[in-house]
Amino acid sequence: MSETLVLESVASASREKKYPDGEPYKSLSVRDVFRISESLHIHGRQVETAALENGVIPERYARNRKMLLPEEQATLLRSSVSVVGLGGLGGAVIEILARMGVGFLNLTDGDKFEDSNLNRQLLSNEKNLEQTKAGAALRRIKEINSSVEVSVHEEFVSHENMFRILGKPDVIVDCLDNIKTRFVLEKAAQKIGCAYVTAAVAGVSGHVTVIFPGDPGLEMLYGHPDEAPSKGAEAELGNLPPVVTLMVSLQCSEVARILLGGKSILKNRILAVDLTDNTFEVLELE
Repeated sequence: MSETLVLESVASASREKKYPDGEPYKSLSVRDVFRISESLHIHGRQVETAALENGVIPERYARNRKMLLPEEQATLLRSSVSVVGLGGLGGAVIEILARMGVGFLNLTDGDKFEDSNLNRQLLSNEKNLEQTKAGAALRRIKEINSSVEVSVHEEFVSHENMFRILGKPDVIVDCLDNIKTRFVLEKAAQKIGCAYVTAAVAGVSGHVTVIFPGDPGLEMLYGHPDEAPSKGAEAELGNLPPVVTLMVSLQCSEVARILLGGKSILKNRILAVDLTDNTFEVLELE
């Protein structure tokens, strides 16, 4: 497809608008992204990326302005993130990343929804109980942002399938509730050479950290993989929604920072949160 034709289509469809503070900008509506994508037989992500690279703001990202420059928004659209685990943490992570405009999402979970998920898992509802979490994730992203390219895997990650499933993302986001599988993901991230953003919750407490290739990583949290338990404290304490959504926000903030070339403030550190008394503490892992 000719780049000139794409740009001509974007320019023709763009409209002058003003931000709430009165600053003018050129806007491209969601409806026009659909139309251009269908008429030129290209993905909506390509349309939005071309628009941003030429000073036209897809209206769905207009309220990201000031915090994200057009070139940074385009960088997100070119970025790839693998999210493993689509329950309480993962379901909300993909919601935020899709709304932010991360262009490629690779999603993995072999589980199905059950009644006890309804208190905290954003993707679950009374109508999709016993349906796959991966299927619900795909449908949700398509409803939010069809310009995101999505691949899903209705299976659990293991040593045998991890590289096939994960591909070569820029970041892996760990939203699991199984500690031993976390070590599998960490190993994969080390081999792939990408950042690994992990969080865990239990009761009204949680933590998040970022691990890069060469970092000491999960052993600093859980000890040696052979000696680590399968489940954390959440097996006894459960999970309340406020701490789940809080940790998700912190994970996604770190993901965006990494994708945009910033320095993670949680490299070799852990941010621990306890909502019993709203305590936030950063601890060194080295």
